[in-house]
Amino acid sequence: SGFNSIGHMDTMLRGRHHVGHYKEGEEFIQNVFHVLFLLFSGKEKSNLTIFWLQYEISKVVQCLQTKNKKKLKAQGRKSKKLAKSLLKAPDNRNHLSLWKLYAYLEWLLGNIDDARKVFDTALCTAGTGGLKSPQICSLSLLYAQLEVELLESLEGAVTSRAVHILTKLAESGPYVPYSGQVLPVNVLKARKTYEHALQDYLSKTPVSDQDQVSDTNQLVNLVGCYALFQYLTLGIDAAVLIYAQTLEKLEAPGPQKCENTGENFGIQNFPTALEAVTLLHTNLLRFHMKISVYPLNPLREALTEALKRYPSNRSLWRSYIHIERKSHSASKARRFFDGVTRSTNSLEPWLFAIQAEQMRKKLIENVQRADVGEIHSTIPETGLTNRIVALFEHAVQSENGTHCPLLWRMYLNFLV
Repeated sequence: SGFNSIGHMDTMLRGRHHVGHYKEGEEFIQNVFHVLFLLFSGKEKSNLTIFWLQYEISKVVQCLQTKNKKKLKAQGRKSKKLAKSLLKAPDNRNHLSLWKLYAYLEWLLGNIDDARKVFDTALCTAGTGGLKSPQICSLSLLYAQLEVELLESLEGAVTSRAVHILTKLAESGPYVPYSGQVLPVNVLKARKTYEHALQDYLSKTPVSDQDQVSDTNQLVNLVGCYALFQYLTLGIDAAVLIYAQTLEKLEAPGPQKCENTGENFGIQNFPTALEAVTLLHTNLLRFHMKISVYPLNPLREALTEALKRYPSNRSLWRSYIHIERKSHSASKARRFFDGVTRSTNSLEPWLFAIQAEQMRKKLIENVQRADVGEIHSTIPETGLTNRIVALFEHAVQSENGTHCPLLWRMYLNFLV
């Protein structure tokens, strides 16, 4: 076509093929990383390394989504080679965030035993910071979450590898790899430790802005680990209770004001913690519904509340669309989208409203086309088409929508 885009646009489907990473665009991005890598040192360099690995992981995830095994294999080889060369650098050998990403990469590629070895090695060398160390906490949370996703039901979950990881984290001693059992007395001790740690965190007052950022991340990891621990040992209600208590505490306005400056103390001023905890909560509910019977309403309520507050969070919108697709009545979702688009300037609600209608259209067309050969072309689905065009029209008239290339391209693509 005479031009190439950099990166990829995964909303556009060309025939059966997803538009992937273009060769020229990919070369450009790799060159940028290589050039920048020589210019940075210390903290900046390690941050760049993290971004680079995250970018590699995003490409692997894309191959997994398009179910292209051949491409996945090739991409996996490239990404692993890069990850290993980055980890060999002397500065990165004890960098837990990088080891975490490398283990995650191995896990995504299906090398679960290798990934476990990387996780175990990283935790063994990480020292005994336990719940006090944000990096150990974050590493243990990801490891436990991945292990939980392998469970097919909650029977016997109390002695699973995930419980072992979370129990060891609470003990703050040296990590010992999983040997196949978890002692009930250790579970009880760990529960007490988590409870006290969370209470301490919610009642403490951070000093500087920098502390507040690390405290926010640490609080989110702590809540994630504690809720997952409760979920595996006591069940979903106990986990939901942890989230409810934390959200209630975080939503409370900061009562004490500093007399000199009049500023509010406490984590309450940090909405990012609130958003991250909400995301953990909805993800856990979604997972639980996948492996057992559970009503849809708690998840729907949690998502609608969260989206009113964070209308630009894409992960929450994705979950919302996913659950609303299963209901036969579209009117509730349409009313909700309408309400959110009126009350916010962000563009995500428009994009997801359009995507939801396009999915519905595709579903109806598939049903109409089933086993009747070419007859479908005589009964086009005009109602939904008109609704989608109207949504596009409204979206491109909004202030942000006018300047969004993605939205215009989606509109042109749809009209074609």
